Amino acid sequence: MKKVLISPAKYLQGNNELSNLGSYVRGFGYNALLVASTDDQERVQHHLDEANEKENFNLIYGGFNTECTKKEIERLRRMCAKDNCDVIIGLGGGKALDTAKAVGHFENKPVIVVPTIASTDAPCSGLAVIYTEHGEFEEYIFFKRNPDLVLVDTGIIAKAPSRFLVAGMGDALSTYFEARSCAKAYANNIPGGKSTLAALAIAKLCYETLLADSLKAKAACDNNVVTAALENIIEANILLSGLGFESSGLAAAHAIHNGLTVLEETHHYFHGEKVSFGVIVHLVLENAPSEELNKVLHYCQSLGLPVCLKDLGVTDVTTEKVMEIAKAACAEGETIYNMPFDVTVEDVYAAIITADELGGSI
Repeated sequence: MKKVLISPAKYLQGNNELSNLGSYVRGFGYNALLVASTDDQERVQHHLDEANEKENFNLIYGGFNTECTKKEIERLRRMCAKDNCDVIIGLGGGKALDTAKAVGHFENKPVIVVPTIASTDAPCSGLAVIYTEHGEFEEYIFFKRNPDLVLVDTGIIAKAPSRFLVAGMGDALSTYFEARSCAKAYANNIPGGKSTLAALAIAKLCYETLLADSLKAKAACDNNVVTAALENIIEANILLSGLGFESSGLAAAHAIHNGLTVLEETHHYFHGEKVSFGVIVHLVLENAPSEELNKVLHYCQSLGLPVCLKDLGVTDVTTEKVMEIAKAACAEGETIYNMPFDVTVEDVYAAIITADELGGSI
């Protein structure tokens, strides 16, 4: 049995670490293409200026057009080639980071990932989620390697709206339950092997950290301060969840997320917010013990994470809409088939209806 664990080459987390970006860039070259939205760039511009004063390097501003699409990746690839870039820097949320990773992959350039929010576990992963121009899930792209450096400035994350941090908790919440299902099914993980004991232990630690520190971390982020609890949750959202999902595998929770993207009403909600409802559907689908399901429901409720379709903007719940979600979640190649039992569209439909009822009643 082949077991595989993958990770970024280096993970670095600390307050005000972005001001040291230049020294990391110079480890790869001089010209760096920055993939970041104008808003994200402006929010950290003083850190970038400070980094350039400490260590001279050429930062080329590539921008980012809100969605990780094939068209956007191609635009930035052309810019990378034109400006002879030595390294790609992705800065911002998960979609900008995924786009930077894709550019680095196709141009065979090293990648530095700088999350400015802790809303997903995308920073550490060696894959990108590709969306259509309209924001609907299209496909996953898998890369030859993970980022060369994940640089996490906790001071910047503390100053972002806490909704992003909480969404990251929703994404990280899925890690243990999906890892557990994949292990029971002997399903392949993202790099094409079976999970190691280390990956499963990391996934479990991720869940335990969320239960221990989430409320305290949210309170710190609400007040834009860095505490030990916030440091722990940032690590759980980005590193523990990133290593746990990629080296253990995805299952129903993320397939439900992908299914939810077919409904226009859900497009205004973050990835992790949709995943949190996906976790509840996942647990219903596997008939998890009531004690465990209730613990997850109350955890989500305490943080304001969605527990029913209404919480995701779906106020008119119809048979047709739920069936649309279920069919998309069960599309060929979806991660729902990593569950340790056969899954049908009808099973998923029933689990969504039940999860919606349970979440809506608390």
